[in-house]
Amino acid sequence: MSKMVNTVLGPVSSDKIGKTLMHEHFAFGYPGFNGNTLHEKDPADIVRIGVEVALKAKAHGVQTIVDATPNDCGRNPEILREISEKSGVHIICSTGYYYEGEGAPAYFKFKKGLGVAEEEIYELFMGEITNGIGKTGIKPGVIKLGSGKNVISDYEQMFFKTAAKVQKETGVPIITHTQEGTMGPEQAQLLVSEGADPKKIVVGHMDGNTDIRYQMETLKHGVYVGFDRLGIQQFVGAPLDKERVAVLIGLIGSGYANQITLSHDTVNVWLGAESPFPEELAKLLEQWHIENLFQNIIPALKEGGVSDQTIETILVDNPRSIFSA
Repeated sequence: MSKMVNTVLGPVSSDKIGKTLMHEHFAFGYPGFNGNTLHEKDPADIVRIGVEVALKAKAHGVQTIVDATPNDCGRNPEILREISEKSGVHIICSTGYYYEGEGAPAYFKFKKGLGVAEEEIYELFMGEITNGIGKTGIKPGVIKLGSGKNVISDYEQMFFKTAAKVQKETGVPIITHTQEGTMGPEQAQLLVSEGADPKKIVVGHMDGNTDIRYQMETLKHGVYVGFDRLGIQQFVGAPLDKERVAVLIGLIGSGYANQITLSHDTVNVWLGAESPFPEELAKLLEQWHIENLFQNIIPALKEGGVSDQTIETILVDNPRSIFSA
């Protein structure tokens, strides 16, 4: 059964979203970036680069990209709308806040002290999903959450609990950030215990952990796991892509192909001053781009015995199911 999905150009049937990358960023900035007025980015440049990247993905058959940028990290739905218009690729934007360690917690921590934080977060999520972001009329199609390394803080739990409530009322899927692949089972358990539908939850960045038992501990809750940092290697705790491929083949062989999503977590434009990676690290990140999945990962999966039909399940059927559950 199809349902309508909010994209930056308006509602689209879940049957029409096609091959989907579930976790990318057309532009992203760590909170505080806008204080550096010496390095303000030209929106036209972000659009131009975004269109180039979207067209590269489109050449591999991608029809939809989920931009997982949360509210406090430079989310700009109007820029995404222009990229979508010019590229012909559906873009789904997010509502949500980043994890405490790298987000902007001061505002809602203050509101938490006043006892009104969860009420305001609920109002924010519901307002954006039902009426649009600000005065743009653009409605987010996913709720973005995040937790830190080895902990879901009290601050982060506010967002998880509120998101579960909003999802029950709106049906909008939840996608998450796990720091260095930790707290996957805990995120899943928390969201499901608060009433969220596991079929509409993607626990993200699970490819930060190569322990297949840890993956299964998360999957047993009925959620999806996102192997969505493909190309990020030996940085922020990430393993090598070849190690991820081995885990993916193991999970697929164990019957979990219908609970996996794939993406890159690419950042096309860093808001604020660009910070070049050291040469040794830059070499490891050479494959961190929108085509890595198609040029390197899928061929490696096929070499490991994964069928075209299974890859279609992961890239097409699973996103459609998430948005139509």
